[in-house]
Amino acid sequence: MGRADKIFAGSRLRAVRERHDLSQGAFAARLGVSVSYLSQMETDVRPITVAVLLALGREFAVDLSEFAQDEASRLAADLREALADPLFAGHMPGVQEIKRTVSQAPNLARSFAVLHQAYRQLNERLQTMDEAITANRPDGHLLPWEEVRDYFHYRDNYVGELDEAAESLAQTLDNPGGVLGPQLERLLRERHGIAVRLQAAAPDDPTMRRFDPARREVVIDANLSPDSRAFLIAHQLALVEFAPIIEAIAAEAPLRTEDARQILRVGLANYAAGALLMPYGRFIEAARLLRHDVEQLQQQFGTSFEQVCHRLSNLQRPGARGVPFFFVRVDMAGNITKRHSATRLQFARYGGTCPLWVAHEAVALPGEIKVQLIEMPDGVRYVCMARGIIKRSGSFLKPARRYAVALGCEAAYASQFVYADKLEGSTAVTPIGASCRICPRTNCAQRAFPPADRRTLIDLHNRNVVPYRFE
Repeated sequence: MGRADKIFAGSRLRAVRERHDLSQGAFAARLGVSVSYLSQMETDVRPITVAVLLALGREFAVDLSEFAQDEASRLAADLREALADPLFAGHMPGVQEIKRTVSQAPNLARSFAVLHQAYRQLNERLQTMDEAITANRPDGHLLPWEEVRDYFHYRDNYVGELDEAAESLAQTLDNPGGVLGPQLERLLRERHGIAVRLQAAAPDDPTMRRFDPARREVVIDANLSPDSRAFLIAHQLALVEFAPIIEAIAAEAPLRTEDARQILRVGLANYAAGALLMPYGRFIEAARLLRHDVEQLQQQFGTSFEQVCHRLSNLQRPGARGVPFFFVRVDMAGNITKRHSATRLQFARYGGTCPLWVAHEAVALPGEIKVQLIEMPDGVRYVCMARGIIKRSGSFLKPARRYAVALGCEAAYASQFVYADKLEGSTAVTPIGASCRICPRTNCAQRAFPPADRRTLIDLHNRNVVPYRFE
């Protein structure tokens, strides 16, 4: 059976255990499984078995139908977005109909979403003629990096095995309460015999890190900022120190190709690098104390603005969860190149993001922090902070990288998010949507496309800012 046929609901399993104030050992004993197997189920490495579901009902009177809710809500969002494609114009089912379909025929809903993904990819290939990317993808499946992106998404961007191992290793350092980057370089040399050498890369060389196994040496571009160099050193340490954990996760991951597993290995090493530089317990305590002030956390941990934002988005350890944030990175063209949401807000998989979102403004204003109170069509409000970033290359001949990162949480957590202070006394709320294709707002002057589930009305005698109306 594939992953789509199994129940992965680790967050709900953890919630049951925490609600009854049980340790993993005690909970595992009640369920009749080992602690290690329970840990894997709680982190969505393994599915929840039928025996465990029956034990949950018997031992804790759990309504088992609730266990598919997290996955069902994500699947419903994916299905609604797929149905918003212009291909289905005039045939958009209502929200309740979509929810009933997901509840009553989940395998059919998954198959439809997969089929639509294949259609979209084929259509894009025909439009762009990008043979270099698509020549070896005739099957229409997700591309490898898309598979890996979804893998982290459905794990809630938390990898407990790596996070805990990284925190334990950080505790062995001489000064675990200080900036850890320089100490990790020494640890890499002393534990694994790997030396670090800084060397400025040539203008036509995009390499940031290069490891030579024969010489036991990692060469890092000297033009990089200190925090970027520290991250690459932590990444190299993670690859060798946590190799067994990374390999075990990669082997169990429901990915189709070895290319996807290799990308996952890189992603896991990146995750571990962030966990090494910002150990969970110490980092979450500092984040709470500083009300998630990213710049102060940067100074305390010697990390970059983006690294801190990304780390804040994966503080989902059972029993010690942080504020649920969404985190995205947006490039100059408006493409989302990184995304994660521990909130109810889910990002569009197809098409552009809402042009009213402050992240797009921030791209053009590097160094400035913009704050915005947004409201999604479902009525949920979020405080969003965005900052434009330029990563210098060290050479006029090598273009700098420009993008924006955005971090946000539901307005209910505003008192714990320092950036919300800028909104005090303001009543301005920006109504946005995930994508024009599925946004129901009728009075948006920035709309690029009509919503797929409405009939478009054209009036030859009257013209508004948007040249059409819809029912």
